[in-house]
Amino acid sequence: MDNNTEANDDSRPRKVYDEDQMDVEIPQTAHQISKDSWFQVGFVLTTGINSAYVLGYSGTIMVPLGWIFGIVGLIIATAISLYANTLIAKLHEFGGKRHIRYRDLAGHIYGRKAYSLTWALQYVNLFMINTGYIILAGSALKAVYVLFRDDHIMKLPYFIAIAGFVCALFAICIPHLSALRIWLGFSTFFSLVYIITAFVLSLKDGIKAPARDYSIPGTATSKIFTTIGAAANLVFAFNTGMLPEIQATVRQPVVDNMIKALYFQFTAGVLPMYAVTFVGYWAYGSSTSSYLLNNVTGAVWVKATANIAAFLQTVIALHIFASPMYEYLDTKFGIKGSALSAHNLSFRITVRGGYLAINTLVAALLPFLGDFMSLTGAISTFPLTFILANHMYLVAKKTKLTSLQKLWHWLNVCFFGCMSIAAAIAALRLIAVDSKTYHVFADL
Repeated sequence: MDNNTEANDDSRPRKVYDEDQMDVEIPQTAHQISKDSWFQVGFVLTTGINSAYVLGYSGTIMVPLGWIFGIVGLIIATAISLYANTLIAKLHEFGGKRHIRYRDLAGHIYGRKAYSLTWALQYVNLFMINTGYIILAGSALKAVYVLFRDDHIMKLPYFIAIAGFVCALFAICIPHLSALRIWLGFSTFFSLVYIITAFVLSLKDGIKAPARDYSIPGTATSKIFTTIGAAANLVFAFNTGMLPEIQATVRQPVVDNMIKALYFQFTAGVLPMYAVTFVGYWAYGSSTSSYLLNNVTGAVWVKATANIAAFLQTVIALHIFASPMYEYLDTKFGIKGSALSAHNLSFRITVRGGYLAINTLVAALLPFLGDFMSLTGAISTFPLTFILANHMYLVAKKTKLTSLQKLWHWLNVCFFGCMSIAAAIAALRLIAVDSKTYHVFADL
C-alpha cells in the first residue's frame, strides 16, 4: 500500500516510534500528498524565493551590507541554505516513516515536547511571513493608486484590508497546496513581469544617473544592528520553514525528487532574485528603498503593471506559506470529500477567512515590512532551518557520522544559535525605533 492510500484510508492517528521508543501521534492529513512531480515542487519553492519580497532585498540586504559583504553574504546564504534544506529533506523517511510535517519529524527524533515546541515555532514563523505578505500586497496596491491619484485619501491600512480580503478569497477557492498547479505558472509569469520591469527600469536609471553613494548609512552603533538585521534577511530570503510540508506533496522517491527540486530552487531559481537585487543597488546606491518599484522611473502604465503583478503573485505565494495552517485545521476538524461541498466551502470561508482576518489586522497595525523580515529570520528561520536541521541530522545519524562530521554539525548549531539571538535583539531594536517614528495603522 502506498503512502497516499495509507493517509486517505486510515482515519485514526498513527504512532511513530524512533530508535529510543519515544512515540508521538501523527494525525492523518486531509490534504493530498505524494502526487506532485519534483518539477512542480521546484516551482513551489521558486515561487517563494522569487516572491515580491525580492523587490526589497536591494534596500534591506545590500544597503546595510554594501557591495562586498552583500554579494558574499548572498552567495554564502545560498550555499548554506541549500545544505541545511538538504539535511532536512534526507530525514523525510527517517525511521521508515514519512514525516509530512516539520513537527512530526522533530517529535519522532526528540519526543512530544519537541513536537509541541516545533509546532509553535513554525506557526509563529509562518504567521509572520503571511503578515509580511499582506503588508507587501497592500503596499503594491497603494503604489498603483499613488501613480494615478496621490491625494492621500486612500491610506496603506485600507489597501492592506483589500489585500487580506483577496487573499481570503483565493484561500477559499484553492483547497490544498497540490491544487495550485496552473497557478504556479501564473505566479512565475507575474514574478517575471515585476522582476524584469524592475531590472530594466533600474538599469536605465543607473546608466543615466550620476555617480551613486554606496556608503553604508547610519552611526557606528546603528550599523552594527542593521548589519545583523541584514544577516537575518539573508536567510529569510532563501528559506521557507516548511520544507517537510512541501516535500509531503512530492511523489516517490520522495528524497531523491526533493533533492532535485532543491537544486532547481538554488540554481535557476535564485538567478532572477540575484539580478534584480544587484542591479537595484547598483542603480540607486544607499538611497535604495525597501520596495524597489518606488525608486524606478518610467511610464506610469509599466510601473502600474509591475505593481499589479507583484500584488497578484503575493496572493499566490501567501497561500503556500499558509497551507500548513490550513492543513492542520482541515485535518483537525475532519474535512473530507469534495472541496465544493457546502460543508467544506462554508468551513473554509469561516476558518481560513478568520485566520487571514487576524493576519490582516496585525499587518495593518504594524506595517513595518523590513522589521518583519528581520524578526522572522531571527526567531524562526534561524532555528528551524539551521539549528534544528543540523541537530536533528546529528541525532538521527549519530552512529553513522565521524567525529569530524559531528563537530561540524555542532559548530553549525552553536554559530546559528548565536546568530539567532543577535538577530532577534537587532530586530527588536529596529521595531522599537520604528514604533517611535510610526504610529499604529501608519500610512507608510
